[in-house]
Amino acid sequence: MNKEEEFEQAITKVLELLGEDPKREGLLKTPSRVAKALKFLTEGYDQDPEEILNQALFTTSNDEMVLVRDIEFYSMCEHHMLPIIGRAHVAYIPDGKVVGLSKIPRIVNVYARRLQIQEQMTEQIADAILGTIKPKGVAVVLHARHMCMEMRGVQKINSTTVSSALRGLFKSDERTRSEFYNLINTPTPSNF
Repeated sequence: MNKEEEFEQAITKVLELLGEDPKREGLLKTPSRVAKALKFLTEGYDQDPEEILNQALFTTSNDEMVLVRDIEFYSMCEHHMLPIIGRAHVAYIPDGKVVGLSKIPRIVNVYARRLQIQEQMTEQIADAILGTIKPKGVAVVLHARHMCMEMRGVQKINSTTVSSALRGLFKSDERTRSEFYNLINTPTPSNF
């Protein structure tokens, strides 16, 4: 039996344990669909953030902040395997190297597409950028809704969690940190 078949059998067993009939019409393909969905939602385990960042490193004289904000992400909490829905703001100050802008959202996805806790994901994104690009500083802020808090447990609808990871100049220089927070809190223009 291959891994996919084993996974589908496990989902079939879960359906049975829930009191469902996996042979009824609406559930016939559910084990296969769930297996494919979870494989997609956890594809970050098969991706190397350092390799992604190294594919698009460029020499630069720029030493001003580079910010990619409002990066949507979807993850799953490692405690309940329920969705985490949020947005990330990622900034760095180059020190001789910049990375292709599309690589920043890709790094967010690498870590989002793993079973996660938001706090750890924030740190992982910052550390991957710091370790690979070696900038003068990195700042990451995540805003997210956790379905494990909204759909079950405390059931606090629309509550958000904010986490941050600051490295280098963003941690040591108040002006740099303030500029970052001002930029991520400025409303996005609607003329794009």
